[in-house]
Amino acid sequence: MKYRRSGRLVDMTNYFLTHPHQQIPLSYFSESYDSAKSSISEDISIIKEVFEYNRLGTIGTTAGASGGVTFIPTVDLTRTESLIDELCYRLEDPERLLPGGYLYMMDVIGDPLLTQDLGRIFASKFRKSKVDAVMTMATKGIPLAYSVAGHLNVPVSIVRHEHRITEGSLVSINYVSGSQKRIQTMSLARRSLAPNSNVLIIDDFMKAGGTIRGMMDLVKEFQSTIAGIGVLTEAVHHEEKLVNEYVSLTKLSEMDIKSKKIKVVRGSIFDNPFYLQD
Repeated sequence: MKYRRSGRLVDMTNYFLTHPHQQIPLSYFSESYDSAKSSISEDISIIKEVFEYNRLGTIGTTAGASGGVTFIPTVDLTRTESLIDELCYRLEDPERLLPGGYLYMMDVIGDPLLTQDLGRIFASKFRKSKVDAVMTMATKGIPLAYSVAGHLNVPVSIVRHEHRITEGSLVSINYVSGSQKRIQTMSLARRSLAPNSNVLIIDDFMKAGGTIRGMMDLVKEFQSTIAGIGVLTEAVHHEEKLVNEYVSLTKLSEMDIKSKKIKVVRGSIFDNPFYLQD
């Protein structure tokens, strides 16, 4: 279809936003809009300038016959800090207190716009890690994992405690729950993760890290590697965690059930924040 430049800019911008981390040949746009590649290149330069000015991401170019352009989402540091500070404030509501030192977070995880923003932060952090798949534990981590995977344009692998006949054969391991010190079982469908994948683990809440440690061991069963670990909220306590290298968006630094006092602060992702927008 023949577009004027204004129409091409709108349509191309939408395409980039919905196809992150996907190399797109210039010929695709040229043929779609019945326009010269030189005009398409000028359009992409305009979109790239706007993306970078607003810290939405950048557009990388690969030369050669098999080359093309790729949209890489990023986030603005100031906006991210504001978003996380607002999230910390929401999580400090005393009504969120649950037995066992947990917080009610389903309204946060169930907020599609907020979850998209949080997923974009993780995607920006790990955008250079060559992630092949995102792994999470059913069920609360699923919305956030899909958001991260969407921004990285990779599939999601869902680990479960129970067996589902619709998933076919499974790979199962036993692991020790970090907080309860109980031996439990987790499983992943063999078809859910390709061997030799670089896996990003995403979880909604980490107390001692037993579940994440179990997922790390499960990744090894698929002859795969860990690209990184992202946690929405981590609990800060004196007990040694079973996971060392991870990034969190928020930290539950203080919780007193008797006085109903909750203190939530920025997570470790801000310890070295330049990667969010460089």
